[in-house]
Amino acid sequence: MNSTRRQWLAAALASPLLAADSRYKLGITTNTKGGWEDDVFLSFREARQVGYVNVESFVHYFVKYFDRPAALAEEMKKTGVQFVTISNGGPLETHFEDPSKHEKLIEDHLKLVRFIRNFGCTHLKINCGARRETGTTPEDLKHMAAVLDRLGKKISAEGLKFAVHAHMWSQFENRAEIDYIMGHTDPKHVYFVLDTGHITMAGIDPMELARTLGHRIVEFHLKDTMPENRGGAKSRLDRPDMMKAPPFFELGKGGVDFAGLKKHLDAIQWRGWLTVELDSSPWKGPKESARISREYLRSNWNL
Repeated sequence: MNSTRRQWLAAALASPLLAADSRYKLGITTNTKGGWEDDVFLSFREARQVGYVNVESFVHYFVKYFDRPAALAEEMKKTGVQFVTISNGGPLETHFEDPSKHEKLIEDHLKLVRFIRNFGCTHLKINCGARRETGTTPEDLKHMAAVLDRLGKKISAEGLKFAVHAHMWSQFENRAEIDYIMGHTDPKHVYFVLDTGHITMAGIDPMELARTLGHRIVEFHLKDTMPENRGGAKSRLDRPDMMKAPPFFELGKGGVDFAGLKKHLDAIQWRGWLTVELDSSPWKGPKESARISREYLRSNWNL
């Protein structure tokens, strides 16, 4: 283990939110449109100001640091936060459905794993590529499951967990696709990120999915929806303009049963990351939206 990683692990273990006896580890994803999307370190600093000490982000912000992780460690030190994980995305290969891309895809993601390991990250969360107009076919799912299984085994060998995130408007979106991928991959090597907002807007009850997948979930992305979507939206939402008609909101709007989710997670003694997320914040600004969700978790989850 190199010195940079040792320093970050020591800091993580000293943090009250990452203490060994804490089942819930709290973070926030900070690439929120409306003010945080263009300056990643500003987003980290402002997230820290409203009470978050762990942040999740995306690889495109950090490609220039791949060969010099110590330089990123110095920048992170200035912000006062640590990484939950760094997700995939462009410029990495994300065509999981295309077997001709699989070797490059595996190479790209293992490079990312070895990079985030420097910062004490314990899992890699990934999105699949943009959804085609024709959707995801049974053949696509077969190829996706095959490469996810291969990649999961390789990431396990690197000492991290590997978790795939179901996301509206991606190749991996709806319940049939979730059931197929989870049913055709090894649960020891392929885990799941449950996004309460995206799952709801895909027509799925996040409570039911949480009960079904249980400890195979390593991370929840916490965002809310409108109350009328409670239990799963009645129809699929085409991708909206996130700055004019956002479908996701700060915690407490009423579309997600967060009280029920906490009760379930407490009952099964679930351990993992609870990562607040908001894709866009056009009216309040990301910092204020992050503060609202932070206060909700303090008041309702004692976090």
